[in-house]
Amino acid sequence: MTDDDRATTTRLPASQRRHQLLNVATRAFGTSGFHKTSMSALAAAAGVTKPVLYQHFRSKSELYLEVLRDIGGRLRDALGKAVADAPSAHSQVEAGFRAYFQFFADEPFAFEVLFGDGSRRDDEFAREAHAVEESIAENIAQLIAIDDLSEFDRQVLAFGIVGLAEGASRYWMSRRVDLPPSELASRIADLAWYGLRGRTVR
Repeated sequence: MTDDDRATTTRLPASQRRHQLLNVATRAFGTSGFHKTSMSALAAAAGVTKPVLYQHFRSKSELYLEVLRDIGGRLRDALGKAVADAPSAHSQVEAGFRAYFQFFADEPFAFEVLFGDGSRRDDEFAREAHAVEESIAENIAQLIAIDDLSEFDRQVLAFGIVGLAEGASRYWMSRRVDLPPSELASRIADLAWYGLRGRTVR
């Protein structure tokens, strides 16, 4: 390691540096995709040397996977907090959608990484992206309070809600629809809520 490398690594504690590198990588991968983004470009964007980047991530594939996990973890945290603070079942549904849409409104590059073609073409990346969706659906399934509902049906409904959120997000973001996240959440939440309520009176 050169003196320049040592000087670069001492500017930030390792945890902060890793956080910075993940943020830079999210933006780069969300803009250019996995294959068109080089480790040299990532290091330059982060203001570090390549050896410093490789100290934190052994390869570009490892970095991409870490970006997916980071996005998934932060999204789950945002949804969990929003739902925990909601005072009623209906408000939980709306708060969850609001947190979901707001997360991607604030981080459009994260949306591209998680749901873009780059994460679907590679089997390893696709599995990680699916794991994020699955974990969110698992959390949603636990919140579906419908008596006499089988575990299978609960899972199906939960994945349907995740798909509803993703589909609405794709349209909203790709078309640049002039609709605040809170209003979009209100409309989609009503659709999901009354669909779930209809399930209870069949």
